[in-house]
Amino acid sequence: MSGKSTVRAKICGINDARAMAAAVAGGAAFVGLVFYPPSPRALAPEAAAALAAQVPEGVAKVGLFVDADDAHIAAALGPARLDMLQLHGAESPARVEALKAAHGLPVMKAVKIAGPEDLAAAEPYVGVADWLLFDAKAPASMPEALPGGNALSFDWQLIAGRDWPCPWMLSGGLTAANLAEAVAVSGARAVDVSSGVEDRPGRKNPDKIRDFLAAAKGL
Repeated sequence: MSGKSTVRAKICGINDARAMAAAVAGGAAFVGLVFYPPSPRALAPEAAAALAAQVPEGVAKVGLFVDADDAHIAAALGPARLDMLQLHGAESPARVEALKAAHGLPVMKAVKIAGPEDLAAAEPYVGVADWLLFDAKAPASMPEALPGGNALSFDWQLIAGRDWPCPWMLSGGLTAANLAEAVAVSGARAVDVSSGVEDRPGRKNPDKIRDFLAAAKGL
């Protein structure tokens, strides 16, 4: 698609019209809508539908869920007309397969990384999930941490040089300032940002969104 960067970017946790407009205008390849009620970025299905209506063809609308039941997912899917499901909890490979079959949508599975031992957690999803997303695992010292969007990063060298047989995204603590280094070290061709384009949790800053997307486009 013309105007899109080689490194594709996802702006996650969008919950207002100004942020969505900035993401779309800036060339985001994916926009993320959160359906996890404890999150400060969470949306009701009706609000998500209004934001999704701003998204043109060619930009993928991704719904983020955390160990959600079928009813919760179905309630979000109808109004928002999502293009992909992102599972950010402890969903099993069998659950991934079941949701793909039930809804006919691709699924992205988040894998949380703190050390080299955590990479093994990705293996059962290879060949099952359509995408993997590598995010930072919150330490035990952060008992109130969310499943994602905690402004934490992990050692990008842990995934450097790995040849995953499916597309994957890098997430966790990314900002416009560190994006070039993160991509150079990890080899990521797709990146995901939430807290790095916010003034505070749940409050997106359109200027930070534009800066992040400009940084991605320049890579």
